[in-house]
Amino acid sequence: MPDPLAATPVDLQRRPVLAVTCGEPAGIGPEVSIRAAWQLRTQIKSVLIGDAAFLAMIAADIDPQIRLVALSQQAFLNDGLPDFAVDQIAVIDCQLDAHVQPGVLDARNGRAVLRTLDIAIGGALQGNFDGMVTAPLQKSTINDAGVAFTGHTEYLAEKSVTAQVVMMLATDRTTPPLRVALATTHLALKDVAAAITFDSLSRTIAILHADLKSKFGLAQPRILVTGLNPHAGEGGYLGREEIDIISPVLEAAKANGIAVSGPYPADTLFQQKYLDEADCILAMYHDQGLPVLKYASFGHGINITLGLPFIRTSVDHGTALDLAAAGLGRADHGSMLAAMNTAAQMVRAGRSS
Repeated sequence: MPDPLAATPVDLQRRPVLAVTCGEPAGIGPEVSIRAAWQLRTQIKSVLIGDAAFLAMIAADIDPQIRLVALSQQAFLNDGLPDFAVDQIAVIDCQLDAHVQPGVLDARNGRAVLRTLDIAIGGALQGNFDGMVTAPLQKSTINDAGVAFTGHTEYLAEKSVTAQVVMMLATDRTTPPLRVALATTHLALKDVAAAITFDSLSRTIAILHADLKSKFGLAQPRILVTGLNPHAGEGGYLGREEIDIISPVLEAAKANGIAVSGPYPADTLFQQKYLDEADCILAMYHDQGLPVLKYASFGHGINITLGLPFIRTSVDHGTALDLAAAGLGRADHGSMLAAMNTAAQMVRAGRSS
């Protein structure tokens, strides 16, 4: 199995260029973004996207040695990224619309947060960035700003005109590394069963298989799939989705050369004897698979969006407004480090494939 960390000498000489959106300004996103970008500056060329003056103030409080260099949006659009030195962190200035009080949400800044995503998406599609990493944002603030918003995953798909994406969370805190993908994302539980169709589940498995190969360097990914119902439907007594939809999808995927198996009861699948034989678990809905992963890795897991025309990773936690209100130095930037490192590994795996 190819090592996703492996890279040619040329790859090692050129640091992956990652756009880092700093998320909700009243939360811990700006702090963890700055800390991780500075810590990884010799391995990754991070480009922070946020209010340059606000980020500079935070950076100075974290460590006066941190050097942020601001770049206007217009300069970036006209000329792309200049060649910043290793001891400099670039910031594409995306000014906020209201003063920030740590821990206090302000809907006036909701649209500015979305603009940071638009800049990162545009730059990734144009090839200015090798990938993007997102700090947590507050969905309610964006909705309160008058923009219908359900989450990063759906927004990135819409803006990149991607018909279907797959949400996957991962951690290297387990042996082997645990990856959990989702057949559905941010849906009310009452809507999940209707969303699992033969076509949508088939596309999910195809995307998962393709990206595990191309972005993780796995020659033949092994995917284990949960059922939807308790006990995987108990032979139809607890639901027929496994018989009518999931099993036929898996048989069709196998016929296309995909190493997939199931459906397994979700309550017993997450055992070491099964995980040792899996490169990824595909769960049917958000709270079926993610509690297990977050229990194993909270604060050090990451979120990955598969199926996009660019690499995107994110932290596995929220805005932590309470920590932000308490002041700098209380937030753990481990998940941001993991998200940035994983994005860089995916870049290198793609270069070598």
